[in-house]
Amino acid sequence: MNTPKTLVIDAGNTALKYAVFEDNNLIEMQRIDKDDFSVLKSIYHHYRCDGVAISSVRSKEKTQELITTIGAKNTFELKFPYHLNFNLDYQTPEQLGKDRLCNAAAALSLSKTEYALAIDFGTCIKFDLVSKTFGYLGGSISPGIQLRYNALNDYTDNLPRLEERKNKLLVGKSTNESIIAGVLTGIEAEVNQLILRFKQKYTPLTIFVTGGDHPYFDLVSKNDIFATENLTLIGLYQLYIQKA
Repeated sequence: MNTPKTLVIDAGNTALKYAVFEDNNLIEMQRIDKDDFSVLKSIYHHYRCDGVAISSVRSKEKTQELITTIGAKNTFELKFPYHLNFNLDYQTPEQLGKDRLCNAAAALSLSKTEYALAIDFGTCIKFDLVSKTFGYLGGSISPGIQLRYNALNDYTDNLPRLEERKNKLLVGKSTNESIIAGVLTGIEAEVNQLILRFKQKYTPLTIFVTGGDHPYFDLVSKNDIFATENLTLIGLYQLYIQKA
């Protein structure tokens, strides 16, 4: 007898990310064009999935088009009001980003310690703290790499717009290098200091890092910090199976 499979979809504004899970194991993951709905229909039928879990920031119309195209018998869409198996200690749950909620659910499921912290290096840098006992405790949001570069260009007359990711500098010898030092080295210092403060207050603590920009920061060399590329998809799957 085949184990039920689930197609999990993170529908963003610029791309679709999907994963297929079987018995809590990820067996395929891909990033595709934001409007390749027919690909997802093919994946659903190819794996004979028993259900689909969707987290979407697209319009209601586009999200419904996605759901209709796949044509699954069992579709779970993550949306407010959330029905969770853990406490949500947040004053504005209707404004809590779906990606943050998924990252929190993943951290709870993966962590073996009382506290876990998910750090997502995307457009914004998001910290989300969870507790096995108390559930979701909150977090922080700050601008990511490109937002910081863009702001320096947008709100000054003479500073250029950069996209550098790899070459962190402490002391810049030119305007471009000074911007790189301020943005990349500044983010690394900010994140490391926050990690230190979380570790001091919440112990024992396991940390998960994810997001497209996380490889540019040397965080995972520490034995209590784990890089998890598919953290959001893992969390969405966890939220789906708790509803199943």
